[in-house]
Amino acid sequence: MGAVPTFGSTVFDCPDPAALAGFYRAVLDWPEPDVHADGDWARLVNPAGGARLEFQQVADYRAPSVERPQQAHLDLDVDDLEAAHTRVLSLGAKLLDDSPSTFRVYADPVGHPFCLCAC
Repeated sequence: MGAVPTFGSTVFDCPDPAALAGFYRAVLDWPEPDVHADGDWARLVNPAGGARLEFQQVADYRAPSVERPQQAHLDLDVDDLEAAHTRVLSLGAKLLDDSPSTFRVYADPVGHPFCLCAC
Protein backbone atom coordinates (compact mmCIF):
# COMPACT_ATOMS: atom_id res chain seq x y z
CA MET A 1 0.00 0.00 0.00
CA GLY A 2 2.70 2.53 0.98
CA ALA A 3 1.93 6.11 -0.02
CA VAL A 4 -1.26 5.30 -1.94
CA PRO A 5 -4.18 5.05 0.49
CA THR A 6 -7.08 2.65 0.43
CA PHE A 7 -10.61 3.68 1.41
CA GLY A 8 -10.86 2.80 5.09
CA SER A 9 -14.03 4.32 6.47
CA THR A 10 -16.52 7.13 6.61
CA VAL A 11 -16.63 8.83 10.01
CA PHE A 12 -19.72 10.54 11.42
CA ASP A 13 -19.69 13.18 14.16
CA CYS A 14 -22.37 12.51 16.76
CA PRO A 15 -23.23 12.96 20.44
CA ASP A 16 -23.34 9.21 21.27
CA PRO A 17 -21.16 6.94 19.08
CA ALA A 18 -22.50 3.67 20.51
CA ALA A 19 -26.11 4.67 19.92
CA LEU A 20 -25.58 5.86 16.35
CA ALA A 21 -23.45 2.80 15.54
CA GLY A 22 -26.26 0.65 16.96
CA PHE A 23 -28.74 2.34 14.65
CA TYR A 24 -26.62 1.70 11.54
CA ARG A 25 -25.85 -1.84 12.75
CA ALA A 26 -29.55 -2.56 12.83
CA VAL A 27 -30.22 -0.84 9.48
CA LEU A 28 -27.45 -2.81 7.76
CA ASP A 29 -27.81 -6.02 9.81
CA TRP A 30 -24.07 -5.98 10.58
CA PRO A 31 -22.36 -7.39 13.71
CA GLU A 32 -22.31 -5.43 16.97
CA PRO A 33 -20.08 -2.34 16.93
CA ASP A 34 -16.70 -2.11 18.59
CA VAL A 35 -17.01 0.75 21.09
CA HIS A 36 -13.92 2.28 22.73
CA ALA A 37 -13.80 1.95 26.50
CA ASP A 38 -14.35 5.69 27.03
CA GLY A 39 -17.29 5.71 24.61
CA ASP A 40 -15.90 8.45 22.38
CA TRP A 41 -15.55 6.25 19.28
CA ALA A 42 -17.40 3.31 17.76
CA ARG A 43 -16.62 1.20 14.68
CA LEU A 44 -18.82 -0.98 12.50
CA VAL A 45 -16.95 -3.49 10.36
CA ASN A 46 -18.55 -4.52 7.08
CA PRO A 47 -18.90 -8.33 7.31
CA ALA A 48 -18.53 -8.56 3.51
CA GLY A 49 -15.24 -6.62 3.62
CA GLY A 50 -14.63 -3.13 2.36
CA ALA A 51 -14.99 0.21 4.07
CA ARG A 52 -16.06 0.62 7.70
CA LEU A 53 -18.49 3.05 9.29
CA GLU A 54 -17.10 4.89 12.30
CA PHE A 55 -18.61 7.32 14.76
CA GLN A 56 -16.82 9.97 16.84
CA GLN A 57 -18.23 11.82 19.83
CA VAL A 58 -18.53 15.59 19.56
CA ALA A 59 -19.48 17.23 22.87
CA ASP A 60 -21.39 20.16 21.39
CA TYR A 61 -22.83 18.23 18.45
CA ARG A 62 -25.54 19.97 16.47
CA ALA A 63 -27.37 18.28 13.61
CA PRO A 64 -26.40 19.19 10.03
CA SER A 65 -28.10 22.25 8.58
CA VAL A 66 -27.52 24.88 5.94
CA GLU A 67 -25.13 26.63 8.35
CA ARG A 68 -23.30 23.38 9.30
CA PRO A 69 -23.41 21.07 6.28
CA GLN A 70 -20.11 19.15 6.83
CA GLN A 71 -20.08 16.62 9.63
CA ALA A 72 -18.49 13.53 8.11
CA HIS A 73 -15.06 12.81 6.66
CA LEU A 74 -13.06 10.06 4.98
CA ASP A 75 -10.45 7.96 6.74
CA LEU A 76 -7.90 6.65 4.25
CA ASP A 77 -5.70 3.78 5.46
CA VAL A 78 -1.96 3.88 4.72
CA ASP A 79 1.04 1.73 5.61
CA ASP A 80 3.57 4.56 5.32
CA LEU A 81 2.21 7.73 6.94
CA GLU A 82 5.21 9.87 6.01
CA ALA A 83 5.17 8.88 2.33
CA ALA A 84 1.39 9.32 2.12
CA HIS A 85 1.69 12.72 3.84
CA THR A 86 4.20 13.93 1.25
CA ARG A 87 2.08 12.56 -1.58
CA VAL A 88 -1.23 14.20 -0.56
CA LEU A 89 0.46 17.55 0.04
CA SER A 90 1.91 17.37 -3.47
CA LEU A 91 -1.59 16.72 -4.80
CA GLY A 92 -3.01 19.87 -3.17
CA ALA A 93 -4.07 18.79 0.33
CA LYS A 94 -3.53 21.11 3.29
CA LEU A 95 -2.36 19.72 6.64
CA LEU A 96 -4.79 20.61 9.44
CA ASP A 97 -3.52 18.55 12.39
CA ASP A 98 -0.42 16.41 12.76
CA SER A 99 -0.49 16.06 16.56
CA PRO A 100 -1.85 12.47 16.72
CA SER A 101 0.83 9.81 16.32
CA THR A 102 -1.21 7.35 14.24
CA PHE A 103 -3.14 9.64 11.90
CA ARG A 104 -3.12 13.12 10.38
CA VAL A 105 -5.97 15.42 9.42
CA TYR A 106 -6.01 17.26 6.08
CA ALA A 107 -8.32 19.37 3.97
CA ASP A 108 -8.83 18.59 0.30
CA PRO A 109 -8.35 21.44 -2.20
CA VAL A 110 -11.85 22.83 -1.49
CA GLY A 111 -11.76 22.34 2.30
CA HIS A 112 -13.37 18.95 2.95
CA PRO A 113 -11.57 17.15 5.79
CA PHE A 114 -10.02 13.69 5.50
CA CYS A 115 -7.55 11.66 7.53
CA LEU A 116 -4.59 9.51 6.62
CA CYS A 117 -4.61 6.67 9.14
CA ALA A 118 -1.79 4.30 10.03
CA CYS A 119 -3.86 2.97 12.94
